[in-house]
Amino acid sequence: MTLESVEPVLIAAMLAGLVILGIVVFGSRRRVGQLKRSSAEIHQEEQRVFDFLHGLGAAFSEGVPAGELHRLIVEGAQHILKADGGALYLTDKHGEILRPSFLSKGCPPLVEIPAGMDPLGMESFLRLHTVPVGKGLLGGAADWKEPHFLRRKGDLPPEFEDRGLGSLVIGPLHYRKQVLGVLALTRAADRDAFSDTKLELFKAIAEQSAFALFNQAIHLAAGEKHALDRDLAIAREIQQILLPSKAPHLEGFELGGLNLPARTLSGDYFDFLTVDDDHVGIAIADVSGKGVPASLIMAMCRGALRSQSRGELSPSAVLRGVNRLLYPDMKHDMFISMAYVILDRRDGSALLARAGHDAPLLYRSASGEAETMSPKGMAVGIDSGGVFDRACAEHPFVLEPGDLLLLYTDGITEALDATGSEFGLSRLRQELCGTAASGAGETLRHLANAVRMFSGDRPQLDDITLIALRKKPVS
Repeated sequence: MTLESVEPVLIAAMLAGLVILGIVVFGSRRRVGQLKRSSAEIHQEEQRVFDFLHGLGAAFSEGVPAGELHRLIVEGAQHILKADGGALYLTDKHGEILRPSFLSKGCPPLVEIPAGMDPLGMESFLRLHTVPVGKGLLGGAADWKEPHFLRRKGDLPPEFEDRGLGSLVIGPLHYRKQVLGVLALTRAADRDAFSDTKLELFKAIAEQSAFALFNQAIHLAAGEKHALDRDLAIAREIQQILLPSKAPHLEGFELGGLNLPARTLSGDYFDFLTVDDDHVGIAIADVSGKGVPASLIMAMCRGALRSQSRGELSPSAVLRGVNRLLYPDMKHDMFISMAYVILDRRDGSALLARAGHDAPLLYRSASGEAETMSPKGMAVGIDSGGVFDRACAEHPFVLEPGDLLLLYTDGITEALDATGSEFGLSRLRQELCGTAASGAGETLRHLANAVRMFSGDRPQLDDITLIALRKKPVS
């Protein structure tokens, strides 16, 4: 082959090489451009995720209301996945009902809609309509383990397609094996459907949202408990005002009382009442139950007792009057046990009536022993009057010098030690006999310390109330 014939071939080969190189270079530049665009998109996506997480963090640090957090979750998820609309439904405290928490304006209805509803009524309906867990698309999503993408023509029910919905990503919000709600994002029919590559991103959004909702629930519960504790403390202060701050001075007698509540509020009650110039009423009561309900009944009991005691020298008549006043307002499962003593301060004679209450103990100085006084009677609030009135009897007695009367509630006799054994009436009688000669105040202190030492670290299960009335010995 001559040189002249070779040159055209070489030239053609070089031209072909240049074309191929140009194509490669062009393709490389195009791929570089695509990579740059992909990198930019990834960076933007990362920034959107960062903004979403930052928004959730700021919500906690600034203590935003629950509704604002719900908005941040939906709108943040919309921004990251470039959705047209979003909806957040949260479960009730029983985990049985989904309630709408935030619905964006661009989100088509995801629940069944009554026929013929106008747009204004539709908005109100969607914001109030609840969905049972397990029912329909939303309720069923609460039972899923993972979120799903749903697209037109196959995945979505026909009624959703009629609402202009093109694709949907929906899934449960789980935290610590607890279903907190359902999050859904939508795209319109005229837009590209959600891609499968976004599913992991939605999962991450759902996880962070569930974590945020769980922590907010804990925060709200703590705040509510703090407010409740504050209210109970105020109620306790008010209740303390209802109990006598100190006993009245009785010439020749020692009188004192104490109340040891098992909780913030007590269902026990005691009072010292002026009947007339010569007579003093001494009352102790124990409302069935504990806490707020018992404390409210206790306040009612105080008012009824004070209204009936003035000028009435018969303790059984007073208890009958209290029962008539309280019975109409007492629930069938509540009652009040009471003991009421009227003391004649002139000679130490007294009358006792009981309404189902623990029998008082009367320490006799002469014998050094304690006797039980147990006249008949039934608790207040059980009978409207006929049976109660017939059952209520009186027991007369006289306090001699050195004698001490102890009124108590069953919180002391039923106190338990570490083994589950009760303090008991026999122990109470023994402790009383061992300290009654020291005076009313010292007896109360001794009995309170005795039951504390007996119980040890075991929590107090019931309110304890004690009243001691002692006639001073002749000096």
